[in-house]
Formats: sequence, C-alpha cells, structure tokens
Amino acid sequence: MPQAEQHPIPDRRGENFYAADAELHALLPLYLPGDLLRHMAPHFSRMGELAGGKVDDLAGIADHHPPTLQYRSRNGLDEQRVLKHPAYVALERIALSEFGLGAMSHRDETLGWRGPMPATVKYVLTYLFVQSEFGLCCPVSMTDSLTRTLRKFGSPELIARYLPRLTSLDFEELAQGAMFMTEQAAGSDIAATTARAEPAGDGSWLLHGDKWFCSNPDADLAMVLARPDGAPAGMKGISLFLLPRRLEDGSANRYRIVRLKDKLGTRSMASGEIRLEGAVAYLVGEAGRGFVQIADMVNNSRLSNGVRAAGLMRRAVAEAEFIARERRAFGRSLRDMPLMRRQLDKLRVPAEQARTMMFQTARALARSDAGEAGAYSLLRILTPLIKFRACRDARKVTGDAMEVRGGCGYIEEWSDPRLVRDAHLGSIWEGTSNIVALDVIRAIKRDDALPALRAHTEDLLARAAAGGLAPAFADALRRAMDGACALAETAARDGGDVLARQAASALYHCASAIAMAWEAVEGGSADRLRWAQLVLQHRVLPRDPLAPDGLPADWNPVAATAPTA
Repeated sequence: MPQAEQHPIPDRRGENFYAADAELHALLPLYLPGDLLRHMAPHFSRMGELAGGKVDDLAGIADHHPPTLQYRSRNGLDEQRVLKHPAYVALERIALSEFGLGAMSHRDETLGWRGPMPATVKYVLTYLFVQSEFGLCCPVSMTDSLTRTLRKFGSPELIARYLPRLTSLDFEELAQGAMFMTEQAAGSDIAATTARAEPAGDGSWLLHGDKWFCSNPDADLAMVLARPDGAPAGMKGISLFLLPRRLEDGSANRYRIVRLKDKLGTRSMASGEIRLEGAVAYLVGEAGRGFVQIADMVNNSRLSNGVRAAGLMRRAVAEAEFIARERRAFGRSLRDMPLMRRQLDKLRVPAEQARTMMFQTARALARSDAGEAGAYSLLRILTPLIKFRACRDARKVTGDAMEVRGGCGYIEEWSDPRLVRDAHLGSIWEGTSNIVALDVIRAIKRDDALPALRAHTEDLLARAAAGGLAPAFADALRRAMDGACALAETAARDGGDVLARQAASALYHCASAIAMAWEAVEGGSADRLRWAQLVLQHRVLPRDPLAPDGLPADWNPVAATAPTA
C-alpha cells in the first residue's frame, strides 16, 4: 500500500511535550535526586501529554472566550460573579486539583510523594503546563505565593483558619489566591498607596479605597496593601492584610469588582478593578512592614514569571524546530538550510539560558528555605535576574519563532499569536524591567548578593573545568564574569543606576553561560556546550559586525588538548 504523502503544513498537535524534550531529560538528573525523579517521571509524562493535547485545546478555547462579569442575579440581587468558560474551569481542575500546582509546596504529600516537594518539581510541571496555557499560571502562582507569605508572617489563628483550603486538592473545596497592590498612582511606587485601613474593634480591619489592577479578582483570598489610619506617610506606614472573598457567615465581603480589563494577552484569566467599601480584612505580620512582607510574595511571583517565560520560549522553539524538520522547500528540509540552522540557534540560546536559570534559581530557593548560609543572598539576585532578562527575551523569541511557521504563524488557529501576546506580560507584571533591574542593584547593596553570585559561579566553573571544560573557554567565562561583576559594582555606586539594566543583563548572561557549561560537562551534552559558547560570543563579548562569525578553536575541548607542532 503506498505511503500517504506528507502534508505540506506540518502540525505538532498531540506530541508529548515531556517525551519530546531531550534536553529536559538530560537536565533533570542534575537537579533532582534519583528516587524523586523516578517517582515523578510518569507525572511529568502525563503533564507533557496533556500540554501537547487536551490542555492546548482547552487553552485555545479559553483564549477566545474570556471571562465576563455578572453584576446582578437574574432576580435582581447584587451578586457579582466572574463567569468563566468551561474550558478555563477544566484547566483549573488540571492545574490546581489533579497536579496541585498551587499547593504542592505546602503539603506533606502530593502526587503520591510523601514529604516536602522540592520547588524544582513544581517548576518543571509549570514549565510543561505553561507551554500551552499561560493565563491560569498567574492565579496558580499567586495561590502558591499567598500561602507561602501567610505561613511565613500570618498569626497562628489565621494560618489555622485558611491554610487547609489553600492546601486542599479537592476542587470544590480548595481556595485560590490573589494580590491586590496596584493603584492608579501607586504602581511601582508602593509608597504612594492610598487605600486605608481602620480598626474594626474586634481584631479585624475595614479596608477602603480602589485597587487598579487585580488579577484573579474573585479569588477566595487576597493579600492587600493599605495604610492604617494615623500611620505615617511613605513606605513605613503601609501594612499587609489578608482579604477573604466571603465572611465567616458565608456572606460576600464588602468590596466590588468595578470592571474586568480587556487585555492584550492572558485573555483566559480575569483581571479587574476592585473597590474596597469597608471590606473586612486581617493584619498579616507586623504593622508598618507591609511592603517588606509582601516582597516575599512578589519575589516568589517574579520567579514564577521567569519560569513561565522559559516555558513560552520552549514552546516557541519546539514549534520552530518541528516545522524546520517537517517542512520542505526547494527540494530540501528547512533545517538543512544554513540560514534556518542559524535562525534556530538564535532562538535556542535565550530559551536554554532561561531553562538553566530556572533550575539554578529553584535550587537556590530550596537551599535558602533550608537555611543554608549564603543561599538567601544568591536567591535574592537570581530571582530578579531571571525575571528581568528571561521575560524580555521571551518577547523576541516568540515573535521570531512565529516567522518560522510563515503566514500560518500569524493566524489565531495556531499557538504562535497567543504565545506572542502572552509573552509581553512577563516584563510588566510584578515589576517592569526598570524596576526589576534596579532590584538587582538593591540586592547587591543590601543583601550582599554579588559575592554570593560570584562564589556560586566560580564553584560551577571549577567543577566544569575539573570535568574537562577547555581551559581557554573557562578563562573566557571567568574574565567575562569578572567584568560583569565590576560593571554591577559601578551600577551599585551612587549615581550608577543608569547602568542597572546593562549590569543585570551582563550578570544574567555570564551566570547562565557558566551554569550551562557546567550542565554540558556533567551531562555530556555537546549541544549545551555550544549554546553556552554562543551565549558568551553573541550576548557578552565584543564582536566585529562586519566579520564572519566563528567560535574560537581553543574553546573546543578536543582542540584544547590536541598536541601542538
């Protein structure tokens, strides 16, 4: 029987995103203990299967049917509800209930694994899920982050009251979280917060004011910044409050969703404006230290933003690689054409940098939570680095990958437009690029973060060199990191803020190149070594734009050990 002719427009639908990702398989043994990896492999595969099929289908439907706001019931009662499309609800069930992505870091058992689940597992599952559905990952992250902040700063009474629902996997019972910070005049400038809190006399507080941009506005619980009456102006007068959607008697709390936002991306997930009208809330942590306390939640969300950006880039690259392999033109496969090979490398390099930094930051988070000396300082700088650079890179990678598909890539039936629209969120929410780059500098000034980063990268580099990394390449990496640190020190001096973005990019590129070189040596990956070299050559070192490209011969381990004449 003759073989069916290959269709000229290849479609990757139905591919298992985990099974097809050889680099992920190579990296996981470097970052997860063997017994945990063996236990999680079927769950990773299940998520990869869903992401390549059912989740992708549901995400496309939810993207085209965004939520709406019901103001009143059909019999005239003021009953606000965010009406979600059934496709989005199905996605919620998969992410929050089946896999427990919002709760697994706070449970003693998830997916059959007893004991605390390392953050790396959560981020690998998120990395796979977000390749198809981005919008829901915001509520998932906020639920996880709110739970973390509540456990860290909340009173025993608040924890006992709300933690069970936040950590439940029963879809009808579990609670979702949100974060209401932004006001019209207090976006990045939190000190300008005008929402106020008055004591209710029974230990609770009543909140008044408007919040301008609130994602997941109908969440069961939200962390809210407000200024208690009589508190001083500025940052020191702001406190953190836990706001329940419903009161103890089951009635609705006194705040309204004024409207939902019409957004460029993340259309599946509701974002709205909130008016607090004497809403009952509870003080979290110490009064006047609200920003310090919510900063932990923001930093956790920033790491999640970086993970999501990495996942978006992986999906974009995987689609481009599939098309280049399956599509033929002028009698040849696209991937056999020199310009296409070069184009694919330009997509892979930032995508693989982000994947490496995801793993590195997740490991630093685990070490910091375990109380390891110096780990908090390392986490404190890696988090804004991945949020700053990976989120910006995702905007370009998703756009350039769309071009590989050609005209079909511009059509909403395919994943490419959704990836491009969603990618623009990461560099805005939880701090714009300027704010996050300045946070890198703040970590250097206040948290001793630069020595921690230098010590970490030097350790990785020493281990890679001991494993056979070419001395010339190791020296180039070390010199580049020295230069990046010197630039960051200059940016941290008075008047150096203008260099914050340049310094953050330099630190990210050098740290990721060193970590990728270590991964390449440990995992025996020639591709990963080449990508690490391309990071250094194309994103760090000076180049002559009029000269042909070419990696230095002595960066190759074989060339480095070859006998000289």
